[in-house]
Amino acid sequence: MDADACPVKEIIIKIAKQKSIPVIMFADTSHYINDGYSSVITVDRHNDSADYEITAAAAAGDIVVTQDYGLAAMVMAPNITVMNQDGFLYTDENIDMLLESRHNASKIRRSGGKTTNQKKRRYEDDEKFENLLNSIIISQMTSE
Repeated sequence: MDADACPVKEIIIKIAKQKSIPVIMFADTSHYINDGYSSVITVDRHNDSADYEITAAAAAGDIVVTQDYGLAAMVMAPNITVMNQDGFLYTDENIDMLLESRHNASKIRRSGGKTTNQKKRRYEDDEKFENLLNSIIISQMTSE
């Protein structure tokens, strides 16, 4: 999990504990995480340090949780499931559009423009994430 700004850590831990699934959280040195269950890999504060560590560590059968479209694109591979904290999967069908929207927003900000603020997280977002994560895990367990 890309843990630095992940609002669904507790949901992931709850489900992982129920199903005895290991969790690895990647965070930079400005975040202290100790939930008593997860393994935590701490990286330096350089841009994309956690992304590179996650990319190197991701393996077949893993579920990667990130809100970073660039990281999602880097770890998308056969047998690695990549999902967003808002409860959707990154796929070959949506990743190009997501990367393009990120690029366009970045261009607007660099030129002094403003982009819309991220909407406030709702209970429904957490519920959607939890349902998708459970569904993925069940699917993986039945296909083994």
